[in-house]
Amino acid sequence: MWRIWLIFDPRRALVALFAFLFVLALVIHFILLSTDTYNWLDGPNSAQGVANAAAAAAAKPSA
Repeated sequence: MWRIWLIFDPRRALVALFAFLFVLALVIHFILLSTDTYNWLDGPNSAQGVANAAAAAAAKPSA
């Protein structure tokens, strides 16, 4: 196993690994933020609240 580090520079390999893991974590978090279930910024049921507001605005009689 030690011979693998003779092929790859350990510093460059670890920097590349950590950069890849950071980008992967960002992608996973942004995917979760795009869903209604796991969007922790808007809170739970944010899509349902928007739908209720739209329904209430449509049902409101115009004077």
